[in-house]
Amino acid sequence: MSYIHNVNLRDVPLYFAHRRANDRPENYQGTFHAHQGVEILIVHEGKGTLIVEQKSYELAPGMLCIFQPYQLHHVQVELSPDTPFIRSIVHFEPTLYESYFEKWPSLQAFYKHIYTGSLAEPCMYHSGDAEPLNSLLRSWELTLPQLSKGEYYEEFSLFLVTFLRAFKQLWEQQKFKPSAASPDTLRQPHQAERMLEWLKDHYKEPLRLEQMAGELHLSPHHLSHLFKACTGSSISDYVTAKKLQQAILLLTSSEYSIARIGEEIGITNSSYFCKMFKAQLGITPHQYRKQFHSKRYPRPH
Repeated sequence: MSYIHNVNLRDVPLYFAHRRANDRPENYQGTFHAHQGVEILIVHEGKGTLIVEQKSYELAPGMLCIFQPYQLHHVQVELSPDTPFIRSIVHFEPTLYESYFEKWPSLQAFYKHIYTGSLAEPCMYHSGDAEPLNSLLRSWELTLPQLSKGEYYEEFSLFLVTFLRAFKQLWEQQKFKPSAASPDTLRQPHQAERMLEWLKDHYKEPLRLEQMAGELHLSPHHLSHLFKACTGSSISDYVTAKKLQQAILLLTSSEYSIARIGEEIGITNSSYFCKMFKAQLGITPHQYRKQFHSKRYPRPH
């Protein structure tokens, strides 16, 4: 079983693994790798070595690590029947969930810090009470198989807010909080992140590959190839996912009409918007909104 998980975060908006185990009695060798999105690793059992940004860390129970988008890291685990490697993983594309943190300024600052900040140390060894975090992971393991695709963004965003709130408390026991007086130092973004940032600002507009390539100083062919290689998704599929995520946010947090929501995400043809939404989630925008409100405000019997 490989430590490296190859997940397309456009198909699975949040990847989760609770107490995933390797226990083959042999020296386990990972490879240097990097991937889309933020990965949070929690080590429950095991020993070995983890290398991030050319710095080595001892792999040990209680270890918490944050791997930022496209950050190279390497895992080498020593396995035996008595020392399995057991870890939990939460892996997500931060741009899809950023708007859900706007009402919690402190949590939003932490979210942005682990996503875009220059972390002094990507790994730490917690010594505090991790039970709230472990309890949440156990609960989510039972919830996840029951979710329909139409519930993904709502439930994933709720889980992520709760998870990061518990994770933040453990992290800040040994880490300094980003100071409001001295702004967070930003790390140097990977080329793929520059593409994602550009699309975040332009996803409502008709996709013009030549314009995007010109502003990012790449050829259209190289742009498309690099985006696919880095994210596992085509640019057009990413734009569709971004439109869908914003549509869901508006369906659940506003009273805009379906036609207005289509316009807000750059789709002026209401029929096409409904068709695209149903093709992705299996239900229409109207059905999604009705389902969401019926769950929040059930009628009395």
